Amino acid sequence: MSARQQIYVGGNWVDSAGDGSIDVVNPSNEEVIGSVPDGVGADVDAAVAAAREAFSGWAATPLEERLGYIEKLAGQLGARSEEIGELISREVGMPGKMAVMIQAGLPAGTTASVPATAREFPFEETLGRSLVTREPVGVVGCITPWNYPLHQIMAKIAPAMAVGCTVVLKPSEVAPLNAFVLADIIDELGFPAGVFNLVSGVGPVVGEAIAAHPDVDMVSFTGSTRAGTRVAEVAAANVTRVHQELGGKSANIVLDDADFAAAIPSAVGACYLNSGQTCSALTRLLVPADRMDEAAELAAQAAAGFTVGPADDEGSRLGPLVSQTQWDRVQSYIQAGIDEGATLVTGGTGKPEGLDAGYYVKPTVFANVDNSMSIARDEIFGPVLSIIGYDSEEDAIRIANDSDYGLSGGVWSSDNDRALAVAKQLRTGEVDMNGSFLNTDAPFGGYKKSGNGRELGRFGLSEFVEAKQINLPLG
Repeated sequence: MSARQQIYVGGNWVDSAGDGSIDVVNPSNEEVIGSVPDGVGADVDAAVAAAREAFSGWAATPLEERLGYIEKLAGQLGARSEEIGELISREVGMPGKMAVMIQAGLPAGTTASVPATAREFPFEETLGRSLVTREPVGVVGCITPWNYPLHQIMAKIAPAMAVGCTVVLKPSEVAPLNAFVLADIIDELGFPAGVFNLVSGVGPVVGEAIAAHPDVDMVSFTGSTRAGTRVAEVAAANVTRVHQELGGKSANIVLDDADFAAAIPSAVGACYLNSGQTCSALTRLLVPADRMDEAAELAAQAAAGFTVGPADDEGSRLGPLVSQTQWDRVQSYIQAGIDEGATLVTGGTGKPEGLDAGYYVKPTVFANVDNSMSIARDEIFGPVLSIIGYDSEEDAIRIANDSDYGLSGGVWSSDNDRALAVAKQLRTGEVDMNGSFLNTDAPFGGYKKSGNGRELGRFGLSEFVEAKQINLPLG
């Protein structure tokens, strides 16, 4: 058991001003595997003060020196990937080998790519008679979720620190232990005091204190649209810049000329990754209406291959949901789909047989879904696929865009030019053609209620700088 009793502020492990703690539960068996301090507003005040004090010195530190720290951090994340992957597997429930590859590998790779991107970034350029500089925005409050916990942390703090910002991190209280390992590494590497600060706690207390703090120059938030809206409301009082990466209800369009035998199983996987707990999951599968039965049968066959079980079981392809709260939410949506008249192809309510302890959900597929149903409108965040029929290519695009969200999407066709033409008409921040996937050098973020701003690559660096116009003397 990993009982963390201190937070990380100003380069030191210090006691929280509060006296509470938060248990961390293994969703595979519902056992407590650790605890972290239940932080309070005074902790945020101390962390922001430390970050503010460190800012001018860190911003003035030569770029190569800052990037040296980032490179060493990436190296340690890579060297400890087995340990980190196993820890996050126990915190979140992703099967072990996949957790090492994704939950540990992705943040290590993302961090490692930042220095090269920063070296090519236009921190200064001349526009006519003006010098335009891009300078660090200042103290950044980072509020991150539990589903890809370390990846979401590193996608924020690595570029922020690289450009010269200092950070205050509030990790999700559901899966916070990996953030404490990160703080250990940063401490061991001797980052200057105050550049990185960690305050654990719950959103309504620590998250709101960060968003409301007058000495926080920017808040970078990833999580639910509801919580992201609240962060923006609180931050607005100080006109604090807010970057939001929020929810999704992404559509995967299988055009009539696509290879269904390849497209449908891939589509099921694109919905079920991390037990469906992925903001960019392709949870709406759009198929020609006259091929609904064929698509449903192929989806059911694919879903049957997702063996449900504990994250530490070699045979598990689908781990548990992260918490009882999430399990209850997903169950309510599965029942709603049944009540609304969608065809339950496979799965359904309740736990899979023999898995009484742990937050397990049956891999579920609904067919004959109407886009007005709640299972087509709302982000379920579980392994629940909704298959929707369309009448024409134009109808498919209309249905895909008929959503409050716009984070991701997919298009399948045997004609790449046709798929690209459809992709360009989708109002989303990402589109995967024929089963392609995330490029961590390209911009990630959403349209509409999926958020504001972008992460990753040079677009991610751009979020953490302010542009300044310096008008040079004439002559």
